[in-house]
Amino acid sequence: MLKTRKESDSIGELDVPIDAYYGVQTLRGFENFQITGTRMNGTFIKNVTKIKKVAAMVNGQYGYLEKPIAQAIVDACEEILSGKYQADFITDAIQGGAGTSVNMNVNEVVANRATELLGGKKGEYLCHPNDHVNHSQSTNDVIPTAGKLTVLELTDTLLNHLQLLIAELEKKAAEFDDIIKMGRTQLEDAVPIRLGQEFNAYASAFKRDCNRIQEDLREMQIVNLGGTAIGTSVNVGREYLEHIVQELSKECNRQLFKAEDLIDATQNVDGFVSVSGSLKACAVNLSKMSNDLRLMSSGPRTGLGEITLPAKQNGSSIMPGKVNPVIPEVVSQVAFLVIGNDMTIAMAAEGGQLELNAFEPVIFYKLFESIICLSNAIKTLTENCIIGITANREHCEALVYGSVGVVTALCPYLGYKKSAEIAKEALAKNIPIRDLVLQYGLMDEETLSKILNPYAMT
Repeated sequence: MLKTRKESDSIGELDVPIDAYYGVQTLRGFENFQITGTRMNGTFIKNVTKIKKVAAMVNGQYGYLEKPIAQAIVDACEEILSGKYQADFITDAIQGGAGTSVNMNVNEVVANRATELLGGKKGEYLCHPNDHVNHSQSTNDVIPTAGKLTVLELTDTLLNHLQLLIAELEKKAAEFDDIIKMGRTQLEDAVPIRLGQEFNAYASAFKRDCNRIQEDLREMQIVNLGGTAIGTSVNVGREYLEHIVQELSKECNRQLFKAEDLIDATQNVDGFVSVSGSLKACAVNLSKMSNDLRLMSSGPRTGLGEITLPAKQNGSSIMPGKVNPVIPEVVSQVAFLVIGNDMTIAMAAEGGQLELNAFEPVIFYKLFESIICLSNAIKTLTENCIIGITANREHCEALVYGSVGVVTALCPYLGYKKSAEIAKEALAKNIPIRDLVLQYGLMDEETLSKILNPYAMT
């Protein structure tokens, strides 16, 4: 039989596993919210723990907590931040109560470990989860602050991967700069373009994504810590309010700012919507490029076949030798995920009422998922696809010279109507544009060669 200890809260008593560092309120949250089968993000838990640590430091320094209790909280938090007690953070990623369950999960784990450090046993609460660990705080300022810290931390990796992708695309742009291919609009032949120009355009789009994400991340540096329940700073001492954000900045090694309007910062979560929107834009660009890569590599004999993607795995369980563009495919799937998550985040943000948004848990669940999956997708796209792309130079050029799209260059000399007639006849008779122009004596060979030089058109 599992040994337990009795713990009680305002709802009643529960049997808590005797060795658990969590307590009764965590257990209630665990029993009530078995939703996703996924626990709260580990980085998020660590950021909540950092807030508890800094709060204890400030409360101890200014006499709001007895120094031995404050120090025990700090020491317990340090142990958690080193990786201990991770199995005790058991609450589901989606939960009711605006995150109260996860806040209390951290409070109870810290309190029980601090109690041990003070010479007591788990459940005795010589250091109390609410009175001591949660002193000067509320779920409503701790959870959104931890959410912003986590977004900042996770996007560090995302932006790094995005910069590496841009660098590799620029390398390909230089490598492919002299390769002429046919540009296409509405999937039909248009005018020539250099393959390097296409890859450079991809890099430009992702540079814009980087700037957009970084701009929106500035709002993640503005936190409502110190606002407690609804932003009015109830139960908070003056010194705590003055110093808590500054001390958290030191702990996280990030510049953070206390919101000018703590009430606004407590009830509104539009900053997360903005970040999600930037991620969505990036996902759209990634999927669009992935579509292009699949088209340009299609065939390879019966499609465009202009580039060759690295072969990463067998493409079929029945068709021997088939190789599929699996990396662009998975990137597009991640894009679909991020776009769907963005809608969830928008609806959850809109669903807030009066002084609090109760739906932050699902906002964080989906936003963290978007950042992590997008980051991983960019990494695999760069390493397993972009770096290894090769161009089929001769085939690209053959498609250009066999296309009627070059007729566009004749318009300034022959007019649109005459050029269209030549294009139509060239298609019907499968004759190159150049041959028809010379056949009808519309232009001398030297002039025509200059006008129809594909590289000059790019």
